[in-house]
Amino acid sequence: MKQINAYVLSAMLFAYAAFASADGPAIGPNKGQVKDAGKYPLELVVKDSALTVYVTGSKDAKIPTKGASGNATVLVGKGPSNVKLEPSGENALVGHGGFQPAPDMKVVVSVTLPGQPPVQARFTPLEKLKTSVKAGVK
Repeated sequence: MKQINAYVLSAMLFAYAAFASADGPAIGPNKGQVKDAGKYPLELVVKDSALTVYVTGSKDAKIPTKGASGNATVLVGKGPSNVKLEPSGENALVGHGGFQPAPDMKVVVSVTLPGQPPVQARFTPLEKLKTSVKAGVK
């Protein structure tokens, strides 16, 4: 009986951990929001009006972006802003746009690696900031 209870407790803890981690956005090694995009996780980092998208594989393996292309549609302010993403460094694509980051911004990223079909992910990169801003308002 004790062994069965241990299995039940283990299963409950595993389920709770999975549920708790689904609460907020996943944060990557570059402190950006991570979303699954096909077989590659993408990590989006927003700084000023620049976007950096890191492409990784399993266990955070860096996927080369040489020869890759991408674009992002930034939804913030008065209308959408399109940003062309170009390879930069070992596993990143970078682009600059005419937008000002805001807590409610949304970004749709599309990346095409050489010889691969395009992958797409939707981000709310400053969602955590939005929550902390609301918490400070009385």
